[in-house]
Amino acid sequence: MSRRTPVLIAAAVLLPLALTACSSSDGDTATGDKAAAKSDGFPYTVKNCGVTTTFKAPPKRVVTMNQHVTEIMLELGLKKSLVGTAYLDDQVLPKYAKDYASVPVIAREYPSYEQVLATNPDFVYGGYGSAFTAGDGRSREALKKSGIESRLNTESCTKGDQPMDTLYEEIRQVGRTFGVTDRAEAWIKQAKADNAATAKKLADLKPVPVFVYDSGDKTAFTAGGEGIGNELIERAGGTNVFADLDKPFGDASWENVVARKPEVIVIYDYGATTVEQKKKRLLDDPALADVPAIKNKRFAVMPLSDAVLGVRVPAAVDKLAAQLHPGATTP
Repeated sequence: MSRRTPVLIAAAVLLPLALTACSSSDGDTATGDKAAAKSDGFPYTVKNCGVTTTFKAPPKRVVTMNQHVTEIMLELGLKKSLVGTAYLDDQVLPKYAKDYASVPVIAREYPSYEQVLATNPDFVYGGYGSAFTAGDGRSREALKKSGIESRLNTESCTKGDQPMDTLYEEIRQVGRTFGVTDRAEAWIKQAKADNAATAKKLADLKPVPVFVYDSGDKTAFTAGGEGIGNELIERAGGTNVFADLDKPFGDASWENVVARKPEVIVIYDYGATTVEQKKKRLLDDPALADVPAIKNKRFAVMPLSDAVLGVRVPAAVDKLAAQLHPGATTP
């Protein structure tokens, strides 16, 4: 999961949230267009992960890097703004498949700086800090010098907050940036209702100790106490046994996995290693034989895209709740 490593390094105190919009217009913009932009709330200034940007109008030519930010754009009905996308962790949701197919995929993983420039974008939206790795030439500073504004999903630069609230604000900011505030607010309203419905079903249930297995052999790459992954577990009726790890993702020793006695292991499903291969690695490890989840073969499975800061989260909470408390969450 190397692309997520810079996220851990980049974690910082959440800066005050305002909202953005990006300008692809120049000094020849018609007076009518300027008036329309102003009536929609532009110019608009936002501070995102330490970068302050003022936008005069919504972006028109956008490249998304990382699946969860691509799905945010599609959920908000912004496919016509996308001129390129990259880096899927798994399959896009069926509801987005047709729209996704209409967007050029400029790279299987991260595109080079030259590939990004070839799309002539005015805005790049990254999901993980690694989307803007300076060593690869794609830093936000380099993009800015080329006249390209950018946004980093705020899970990559928040710490000590309530991640579900960060998700709502992420959607609100993106909606405001692109002049679709009504769509963003409608999504937030429905998400809050969905979360409340799941919470009601779990109200009288005892939380289940959960260990997340993302990947790893010598150590376990797992979900820590920061970020949406931990809150997702809690809202689904679980307790993350590595909630004391003060970052969204990190390494844990297998000795600590054994000592913390998880009753369910949540496997993140993505990439070349299958869920069954991950299960086999865990079940075949004699050091884990006394772990309750291993003894009872209690596994839950989540696509990685469900467990990062994106539009899948409310539904993912409910799906995970059904796996942690089978039968008890049926309406």
